[in-house]
Amino acid sequence: MSSVPYSRYLIYPVPWYSFLIVLGAVLAIWLACREERVLNLPKDTVIDLSLWILPFGIIGARLYYVLFSWEQFSGSPLSVFKIWEGGLAIYGGVISGFIVLLIFSKKRRISPFLLCDLIAPGLVLAQAIGRWGNWFNMEAYGLPVTDKTFFFFPFAVQIPDDGNAWHLATFFYESVWDFGVFLFLILSRHRFLRRQGDVFCFYLFLYASGRLIIEELRMDSLYASSSIRISQLLSVILCILVLIYYIYIAVKICRRFSLYSMILLTVPLTASVAVLLYSCSGLFFSAWTCGSRILLLFLYSCLMIGSLLVVYMRGVKDADNKS
Repeated sequence: MSSVPYSRYLIYPVPWYSFLIVLGAVLAIWLACREERVLNLPKDTVIDLSLWILPFGIIGARLYYVLFSWEQFSGSPLSVFKIWEGGLAIYGGVISGFIVLLIFSKKRRISPFLLCDLIAPGLVLAQAIGRWGNWFNMEAYGLPVTDKTFFFFPFAVQIPDDGNAWHLATFFYESVWDFGVFLFLILSRHRFLRRQGDVFCFYLFLYASGRLIIEELRMDSLYASSSIRISQLLSVILCILVLIYYIYIAVKICRRFSLYSMILLTVPLTASVAVLLYSCSGLFFSAWTCGSRILLLFLYSCLMIGSLLVVYMRGVKDADNKS
């Protein structure tokens, strides 16, 4: 397979980027409709929610991207509307979509946790598909690759705008990770993930854990300042919040804050502080090589995922014992 797409267009004037986003959305809606029947929700709940969440999700994703890369649009403000050329930030879409979902759930009197669980697997599958739009647009690529041993796709891609130089195929790495998260959610819901909100929380946590590492490899990250990669910052915050949430549930079930819980909270949070310092300023890690930084983030993600699984399983066990 060529490392450079033959065209940005599926059939002119339909860009691959737009087609893949629509394809991902259609599959997400289809999966959610199937789950709607399993959960015995009112008919067309998913369709009605989609009519609101999709447009506002796209608007939020675009506004988020534009906000943190305004210099790209300041000379031509009308280019803000050219979303088919790329420039949608998933975190912006998730934030705006979540706000719409909360309003929708209140009006329909349906649990927001239930609705979040309903859409999470399809959402991350859509992300996995949509990332291939970055390949056709030749964006979201990573650091330069200089060793000819690795001049092959999908490890790396050639970027025509950079003299056909080879760069890490970070869009592909994220697509694979997202698809793995999708498989985990599909296989685990109703079995391993049993409480309302579990599927969505694990989606947020696992996506953030992978994005934290992949973002370090990218060359086109969005920055909140000269040194803060906004996606890394949000990823760490999401991991912390989800872990604290499950520790709170575990403590609430057993009605005591044990030494065991304190260790599970202290160790990951201490590591999180270190990673936050790194993502915000590079403090303590400025002299580290790229490989060392990636290893640090990989170990951190493994620590957080392991801690979450231990806390979650402990909470499930305590809940089963009480019942």
